[in-house]
Amino acid sequence: MKYMKRTMTCGEPRATDAGNTITFNGWVHRTRDHGGIHFINLRDHYGMLQVVVDQDAPQATKDLAASLRMESCIAVRGTIRLRPENMINQEMATGEIELAAQEIQLLSSCEVLPFMIEDETSTREDLRLEYRYLDLRSFGMQKRIALRNQVSFRVREYLQGQGFMEIETPTMIKSTPEGARDFLVPSRLNPGSFYALPQSPQLYKQLLMVSGFDRYFQLAHCFRDEDARGDRQPEHTQIDMEMSFVERDDVFEVVEGLMGHVFSNTIDVKLPAEFPRISYHDAMNRFGSDKPDLRFDMELQDFQAFVPGSGFGVFEGALEAGGCVKVLVVPGAAEFSRKQITDLEDVAKTYHAKGLAFAKVGQESLEGGIGKFFNDKYSEICTAFKASPGDLLLFVADSWKVATTALGAVRSRLGNQLGLIKPGSFEFAWIVDFPLFDWDEDGQKWEPAHHMFTMPRQEYIESLESDPGAVKGDLYDLVCNGYEMASGSIRVHDPALQQRIFSIVGFPQEEAEKRFGFLLKAFKYGAPPHGGIAPGLDRLLMVMCGAPTIREVIAFPKNTQGVSPMDDCPSPIDAAQLQELGLKFTEKAQADSSAAADTPAAE
Repeated sequence: MKYMKRTMTCGEPRATDAGNTITFNGWVHRTRDHGGIHFINLRDHYGMLQVVVDQDAPQATKDLAASLRMESCIAVRGTIRLRPENMINQEMATGEIELAAQEIQLLSSCEVLPFMIEDETSTREDLRLEYRYLDLRSFGMQKRIALRNQVSFRVREYLQGQGFMEIETPTMIKSTPEGARDFLVPSRLNPGSFYALPQSPQLYKQLLMVSGFDRYFQLAHCFRDEDARGDRQPEHTQIDMEMSFVERDDVFEVVEGLMGHVFSNTIDVKLPAEFPRISYHDAMNRFGSDKPDLRFDMELQDFQAFVPGSGFGVFEGALEAGGCVKVLVVPGAAEFSRKQITDLEDVAKTYHAKGLAFAKVGQESLEGGIGKFFNDKYSEICTAFKASPGDLLLFVADSWKVATTALGAVRSRLGNQLGLIKPGSFEFAWIVDFPLFDWDEDGQKWEPAHHMFTMPRQEYIESLESDPGAVKGDLYDLVCNGYEMASGSIRVHDPALQQRIFSIVGFPQEEAEKRFGFLLKAFKYGAPPHGGIAPGLDRLLMVMCGAPTIREVIAFPKNTQGVSPMDDCPSPIDAAQLQELGLKFTEKAQADSSAAADTPAAE
């Protein structure tokens, strides 16, 4: 098909182009007829242009303009002219000019739209995902995907400038499941054997350090077969990095420089040269989260000193059981209704708290809730916690982990609810000194808090076996605005130390050899000290955009059930393909598959 090819994009023309004859290609965003004069908002990836079909335009042009449907793809040739001064649109980059159309060519017509193409839309997400190619036409999605491209470019620019080499690792690897389940790929040439899609390039990037490449990175596509969760995807992209001959501070310096470079060159935000460091214990104790939102204050505080002799049995019982009592001072929230407090209590109970106690700070006493038990210490409490009349005190009494986590969730809810968060702000921090091991009550054994290849902090290596619970790992998380942006660690490179860690978590030598033998073998050939980190690209973009979910920054995401409504993926395969792979479904598997297909996607 021969068509009028554009000589300029819709976002380009300015007042200096007045009088020029130009051809544009794009989509009909909106049309309107004002007494025989047709106005068309023409849109492409680069912007919007007002096209005017005057009464003296050729009849064929007027007839076609009158028949155009929204989102039809057209070519338009005409003359740029200045708009009357009272018709200038300051909100459009091209708002000073318009195109007087002389000829219009219909390149492709459009059926009735399932939803309007807007800057942003309130359309149901399942419908947006079914027609994702239409949803991607919106300026909001266009901007976010364009930002993704810019961020990816700046990541490569910075890391290569720092001496990193981009190296691709395999997409079909050996299954070594830890945590999430692997996506498995049957091997036709090796019946009964399976590849796995990588949950991360972890083992391969460590092998690259053994190979002497020193500084590696890639924008790695990773896959995790997790149960449905609101803000997770079965596949994601991470900025994967590994470095030899480094310590923790060296990794921090690279990542801080990377984030500063990306933010300043994409969204024009200047970040501090160094991010604050907070120990895991302090983060939990002060904010109730190991990924604290530092955009607002309102820290958790210890209330234990005021409990003895109060007569309030719930708090006294918690302390006798070895627990704690945490308090949160909510400024100006004494006017909260009982329903509002109950809603916050429901948040706390979600995190296993037995309840959420409260008291309102009056002019001379604590009012409501449990206030009467502590009125004799009114002045001391107000002084200790910097509470003022009109404030609300919220309490959780339980084990330290439950009390901090539950009240931390309440804090996060209030930060949004009370408008305490400054829009467009970014507060990064490093969370350090995580426990290396967690105690599994159900299995009555130690398990790795992150993964089994993390180096213990030097001061704990001698006491690994005698006191695993006290051991801190040389691992770290990068957090921003309440999200974990990256996780990393200094790795074990000594086979003997690795075997000690395997033994503590009850990982049999035979199983270790079966799963990780190739890595342990490599460590016997002069493995260098090394460490790394892997910021999640999708979550980074979500935070930069202020988007509600990572699905807003991925071109073709799955829904919360791991399904793509657009192309009906995943889908069954035919019997011939199954036979070729030597696979057969049981009746139960087929029934489970059918039930999953019938489950509606969550919004």
